[in-house]
Amino acid sequence: MDQRISFVTLAVADLDATRAFYLDGLGWQAELDVPGEVLMIRAGEHLVLSLWVDTEFEAEVGPIRRGPGVPPLTLAHNVATRDEVDAVLVTARAAGADPVSDGVERAWGGYTGYFADPDGFRWEIAWNPGEIGQAVLP
Repeated sequence: MDQRISFVTLAVADLDATRAFYLDGLGWQAELDVPGEVLMIRAGEHLVLSLWVDTEFEAEVGPIRRGPGVPPLTLAHNVATRDEVDAVLVTARAAGADPVSDGVERAWGGYTGYFADPDGFRWEIAWNPGEIGQAVLP
């Protein structure tokens, strides 16, 4: 098996709200949009973010564990400068992201902030001056 990820699939409660957030709010473009079922967005050269209606997700994958708290994962979007972190967080807030935590200096030397999409999935917006942080920039 090749060491790579092709799709990141997230189960969403309201595909219309998800579409509005990612396409209208963040300005991303759909690769595939099937109303009432799935929205797919190319997130990298060989990576697709698949936002799938939770009932359709459960029918194929199995029951979703639900409960209070934050979903146990984060998605990250790395940028080249600290200022870009702040600019993306402003865009996310304008798109309706809630909560949004402002960028802060991290003990490991970077600068990051977070926002939540309509289903509460946390996106980290990060400037990472290290080698691994630079490796993921386009």
